[in-house]
Amino acid sequence: MKTMNLVATGLATLTGAITAHAQKSSERPNIIMIMVDDMGFSDISPYGGTDVETPNLQRLADEGIRFRQFYNNSISAPTRASLITGQYQHKAGVGYFNTNLGLPSYQGFLNRESLTFAEVLRNAGYTTLMSGKWHVGDDRDQWPNQRGFDHFFGFIGGASNYYDIGDATGPNAVPLVLDNQPVRLTKEQYLTHEIANHALDFIDDASQKKNPFFLYLAFNAPHWPLQALPEDIAKYRGRYSIGWDSLRQRRYENAKRVGVVSKDAEITRRDKEVRLWNKLTYDEQEFWQRRQEVYAAMIDRVDQEIGRLLAKLKEVGRYDNTLIVFISDNGAQGGNSLRVYTSRTTGPVGSPGSYEVQNSNWSQTGNSPWRSYKDAPYEGGISAPFIAWYPKKINGGSIVDGIGHLIDIAPTFYDIASAKYPASYNGVSTNALPGKSLLPVLYGKANEVDRGGEPLFWERSGKQAVRLGKWKYVSLYPSNRDELYDIENDRAENHDVAAEHPEIVKDLKDRYKKWAKDNGVVDYHILRPVNNNQNQTRR
Repeated sequence: MKTMNLVATGLATLTGAITAHAQKSSERPNIIMIMVDDMGFSDISPYGGTDVETPNLQRLADEGIRFRQFYNNSISAPTRASLITGQYQHKAGVGYFNTNLGLPSYQGFLNRESLTFAEVLRNAGYTTLMSGKWHVGDDRDQWPNQRGFDHFFGFIGGASNYYDIGDATGPNAVPLVLDNQPVRLTKEQYLTHEIANHALDFIDDASQKKNPFFLYLAFNAPHWPLQALPEDIAKYRGRYSIGWDSLRQRRYENAKRVGVVSKDAEITRRDKEVRLWNKLTYDEQEFWQRRQEVYAAMIDRVDQEIGRLLAKLKEVGRYDNTLIVFISDNGAQGGNSLRVYTSRTTGPVGSPGSYEVQNSNWSQTGNSPWRSYKDAPYEGGISAPFIAWYPKKINGGSIVDGIGHLIDIAPTFYDIASAKYPASYNGVSTNALPGKSLLPVLYGKANEVDRGGEPLFWERSGKQAVRLGKWKYVSLYPSNRDELYDIENDRAENHDVAAEHPEIVKDLKDRYKKWAKDNGVVDYHILRPVNNNQNQTRR
């Protein structure tokens, strides 16, 4: 009898503990991380855009918080490596790209010492979901389902066409995967819509359980190729006759008006490689308008899918207790380095046969008012919109300096989810997290992330940067010339003051050298591929 009482008592205690855990889990927020691809700082209305219709992102901003300064790693795979693991990209194994250059920091896929946010959150009781672009490990054992995600739909590599995807053949073929199994979209299905469809299906299933869910929603739009739905393109017909020069200025003025850019901020000097709009012929203007119409339509479609996401949260009763974070993986695509891909084009821009890309002309507008483009450590390459929305905790309409970085997002999620980041995982010692929780800023207790005097660092194919306080050091391969900018007063990076502050340059260079050593960064002239098109040969 005494034994039976002990058993009953034990069962009651166990049941109570399980119930308490379930209640605690249900009180923790659901988390949705939304990332778009190759979208510029001012391409959406919350950040000064006056032309692309993004009412749902505007709603998240109006009801949430925006950072004036949030940083990525300037290009896709390194950005995703830092986002997913909370590590600097070299520490996570993706120092160059999803390309194996033969060293641990440059193996081209996430190492086991750097845990994904899915691994940590699943261990803390979350259902972990992903839909969209992966790009941090091509081999099957590196795929999302093998790195902590309960469910995954999307593509593994860096780029995809938007129609007729799956087991199709040809130069534009991209395999799609649903939980490790190949799937295919028909010619009528549009990838951005299908990424959202699977995300909503995942939420439906996850909401049948009491525990919270984590969703990583990684849209590849508006990354090339420029392909969009006809009804979305039609909305923008004639909208870009204003041209890139006037629109760039208009976005700059509007960004100051809405408060995401300081009122005394300059606009960066225009790119001399971009022709003046009023010097183009009529046919040239028509040609370039068509491309921006498609680009805008691709962003518009993402915004529509975010609207469907918000409706789904209401439908399943998870609306008020969900944190949503929205960012872009880098600035808009500039330069002419991707023109080679246009040779794959078999139809008009925007159509399933299009393989057109963005160029510096409109991308300079997309990154307005900041300098340069994707894959550069200037503000136009590494600055992104940052919007966070959480009805229970975040005061609506807030705009703060923030000065956050990708490495801060994982610690923020672990903080809000009461998830412990383990010292070891599956017998492997884990890399410590270098970032800081953003919750004090998100909850209105601070205007900037407190880094305790530690700088932020960047390196990608020999292009280096360090940010400490108001100072930003930049050095570009192969010139390796020292540049210094006062970001507080010159975020447009128009005025190089390195010659005036040699002591600051030296200090930041010394800090960079230590960080590079600690993170396994190798001098690019030693490591660089024979060509810069992800060739694996080193010299």
